[in-house]
Amino acid sequence: MGVIFVQWVLFGFSFAFGDPVSVGFGSFSDAALRFNGDRHDPIYCPTFPLLTYAAYQGTFAIVTAAIISGSIVGRVRLIPYMIFIFVWTTVCYDPMAHWVWGSNGWLKNLGTLDFAGGTVVHILSGVSGIVAAAIIGRRHNYHEQKSTAHNLPLTVLGTGLLWVGWLGFNAGSAIAANGLAALALVNTNAAAASGLVTWVILDLIRGRVSISGACCGPLIGLVAVTPASGFVQPGWALLIGIIATVIIYIALIYKHHIGIDDTLDVGVMHGGGGIIGAFLTGLFSERAMNTINGADGAFYGNPIQMWYQLAGILTAIGFSSACTIGILLPLHWTIGIRIPIQDEIAGLDWAVHGERWEIMPTEKKTPTTTTTEINYPNYRIPRRYDRNSVSSQFRSRAVRLRRQPDISNATLARLTNAAYTIPV
Repeated sequence: MGVIFVQWVLFGFSFAFGDPVSVGFGSFSDAALRFNGDRHDPIYCPTFPLLTYAAYQGTFAIVTAAIISGSIVGRVRLIPYMIFIFVWTTVCYDPMAHWVWGSNGWLKNLGTLDFAGGTVVHILSGVSGIVAAAIIGRRHNYHEQKSTAHNLPLTVLGTGLLWVGWLGFNAGSAIAANGLAALALVNTNAAAASGLVTWVILDLIRGRVSISGACCGPLIGLVAVTPASGFVQPGWALLIGIIATVIIYIALIYKHHIGIDDTLDVGVMHGGGGIIGAFLTGLFSERAMNTINGADGAFYGNPIQMWYQLAGILTAIGFSSACTIGILLPLHWTIGIRIPIQDEIAGLDWAVHGERWEIMPTEKKTPTTTTTEINYPNYRIPRRYDRNSVSSQFRSRAVRLRRQPDISNATLARLTNAAYTIPV
């Protein structure tokens, strides 16, 4: 959030949405956001200030860089990662945002549809994440078959927060509180819900419903419907969630065959989900749903829309791959990007930051015991309590001690046992 928004204020927004100098690039005319809060833009935000639009679009840039980190978490040095996301956002995200969403972007003029970031956010970040994971290498304890949630309550909580927050991204992309925003909101919920139900059914078919796995279903639906949320009917949104979840579910089962350690499955879920959603947009989009920026898809008599979508998909895959390789390899050859194996084993929280997110148990010594003989003062017991048997004498002594108000129960227990053990 810090690095990317600094970049966004300095020149990122101007490079993506500033006065265009060509069909491929914006300009630096609005660098450092040199305009007041009253300025409106007739294309991007006719009904609210341009600064608000800049802040809103800045969240997309932040999220895109954050998604990449999911592929390489736990094994990257901090400074090289900060350099990477700063440069990557400048040379990869900003131009792509202009191509797809800019007033004269060449993909937009071609006819590629992306309502809320399926191509710009998810395909870019997913492909970049899996390429970065391939360059950096596997974790020291990577296991191809094992994938266990670290903290299930936080996983469920995060899924709920993600679901709710996604409504703001998709519905907000209508840039107005109108029927288009309502359509995007309903489509977003529909795809997430169908993705969840589909995942649960697939788990039931295989024998057991996994809670952590079920959290993947809504995410897949959300990713897949993002490019189509403002262009399709809600019924198609349900189908998009189902189709994407089935494909990604199968892909996650066989992902180990590619041999790349994508820590949080960013490449499969975000990259794959974005590709599926962008392609299905070319099938199900309907101009009647969005008369301003929409277009009919193949199911509505316009099959060429599929090729427009494919052009955007291939451009995003190739461009993000080239940018990621071009940034990470020089960093790898110069200052290095991979942390030492000892720091990876210890964990970055402790090795790099000197902190832990959880309370660690204190070191326990092996318990040993010693037997110590302790001599206690011989309390005089009146003769009237004497008895002939040993047991009677013991009971008499106990009764006598209990009658002494200055002796505690702990002292009484010790006095009635000549020896006891002390833990060391």
